[in-house]
Amino acid sequence: MQRPANEVMQSVVFSAVLDAMQALKKASGGLPNNMVRDIQAIHANVTFADLPKDVQDAIVESTRAAFTMLLKEGYAVGPKQQMQQSRPLDRVPERDRRPRPPGDGPRRSPRPPRGDGPGRPRGDGPGRPRGDGPGKPGGGPSGPGGPNRPRRKPKGKPRLS
Repeated sequence: MQRPANEVMQSVVFSAVLDAMQALKKASGGLPNNMVRDIQAIHANVTFADLPKDVQDAIVESTRAAFTMLLKEGYAVGPKQQMQQSRPLDRVPERDRRPRPPGDGPRRSPRPPRGDGPGRPRGDGPGRPRGDGPGKPGGGPSGPGGPNRPRRKPKGKPRLS
């Protein structure tokens, strides 16, 4: 089973740090003062050439081991241009963009026309004046909902007038 890239990189970095620490111990020759001096010489602007030879060798070996581990786990490692060309195909196929022959009907049903229609009372549409028309409270003989909508029965006990 393939491990997540985050987990693989974490193990690569962890082993590289451990290898570098072992190399610092080896470079100091077992003398604590030399090891402290070597550690204090490492800072944000240090270059590869400034490091002790044993640490340089440990970094080179850790880099090789990291690439080997990534390849073993199934991750592709290579130059950017080469990796972009050989990308795996998408799971969702791209839709057909060729022009369709004339007479071939639409793939989807067309949208209903906007404006006044059987389900749209006057005055409810966008950009229309909101006057007293049918569909507004007190705006017509049939009440709210327009002329085609049946009246609802009132809830509760009937009132005696």
